[in-house]
Amino acid sequence: MTLNPLLNLDVVELRDRLASGAVRAVEYAEACLERIAALEPEIQAWAYLDGDYVMAQARALDARRQSGMPIGPLHGLPVGLKDVIDTARMPTENGTPLDAGRVPTEDAVLVERLRAAGAIIMGKTVSTEMAFMCPSKTRNPHNTSHTPGGSSAGSAAAVAAAMVPLAVGTQTGGSVIRPASFCGVVGLKPTFGAIARTGVLTQSPTLDTIGVFARSVEGAALIAEILFGHDARDPATMPQPVPRLLQTARTEPLVTPTLAFVRPPQFDTVADDDTVMAFRELTSALGEQCFEAPLPKAFDDAADLRAKINFAEMAKCYYSYEKRGRDQLSPQMTEALDAGNRVTARDYLAALDWRDLYNVALDEVFQRCDAIITPAAPGPAPGNLDTTGNAIFNGLWTLCGTPAITLPLLWAENGLPMGVQLVGRRGDDARLLRTARWLVEFLSNSENEGASS
Repeated sequence: MTLNPLLNLDVVELRDRLASGAVRAVEYAEACLERIAALEPEIQAWAYLDGDYVMAQARALDARRQSGMPIGPLHGLPVGLKDVIDTARMPTENGTPLDAGRVPTEDAVLVERLRAAGAIIMGKTVSTEMAFMCPSKTRNPHNTSHTPGGSSAGSAAAVAAAMVPLAVGTQTGGSVIRPASFCGVVGLKPTFGAIARTGVLTQSPTLDTIGVFARSVEGAALIAEILFGHDARDPATMPQPVPRLLQTARTEPLVTPTLAFVRPPQFDTVADDDTVMAFRELTSALGEQCFEAPLPKAFDDAADLRAKINFAEMAKCYYSYEKRGRDQLSPQMTEALDAGNRVTARDYLAALDWRDLYNVALDEVFQRCDAIITPAAPGPAPGNLDTTGNAIFNGLWTLCGTPAITLPLLWAENGLPMGVQLVGRRGDDARLLRTARWLVEFLSNSENEGASS
């Protein structure tokens, strides 16, 4: 299918065209709906889509702009929302038959912020069962015999297939970074607590993080800045100014960034040959701007510690689901709930203590670099639709609450994308975005110089 040129526009340029009237919201929404109609039978990224409602929003936004009334910073930009995020009068079924037909009466806080910014709520993207590990119906747009990852499968696939320019997901282990890597888009998991979770399915209050998908660093910064901010109903958020993410991301660093290459726990046993070779070449290309920083041995336990927290809290948060329909839950879900019920209070509380200890060690690394560079996944998307892939290279950063972003900069031998993950210090999301944009431009310039020579 020939791609409508509008769908190829960088999202910041698109925003400016929509704001000026050079592109009408109706015109762009129609292009997205046509794209979805053509690809959705194969990709299956959407849990709910109402084209009439999409067009009604677009017409209202065009009328608002034409009347001279103020418009928002996301005016006319369609956004896909993972189907664990409440939307008023629109189904939110959390990827489980136990919530079939559920229609919330209120928007989640992040949806309120999107509407206030002038975004078009495009619809609900497919989530795995209650944002956990049972594979969904969604397919990888690069090769439909390969997984798109999970649990934010639909959001990643919809952006990758140019169905929408922006989407929102959640991450408790690796559910933003991993599908973004597999689908070849930018995925941003910000600092824990940066985006309010009120109105979003709660799996693990200590770990649950809202993240975003885009096709560029600037696009991720644009939507994330709108979503950042305090909400009194979410104790993870703090009353503090929202950072200027987009402005900072587009600013040239005062000095050339330095990156610390970190081999995450289990790198030597799970990273495939494509990943090992690609990062060898990548770190070599960075030269003096990159040094290797080994993690202390204590980090080897991070995956088990994160799992204890995740499963224990999930057993509590999903108890009502288990009580009213355990037989309708997947084996992956019931096994996790059973594991959570076996975690002792002593082990759970001890696991919580390790987060701060890990961050002390990471702060020593961040004193010497602008960001950590590490793989987003052990390799490209597995050619197995019975799995969502391995999140082993993501869970550590979720546990620590550090911001992370994956960039679609590498390709495997089989032609599938592989993400480069950058990790920043807690609260330093703007600097991480600026470093990410620098890395994209640095590698692009290196490739161009190599081609010209």
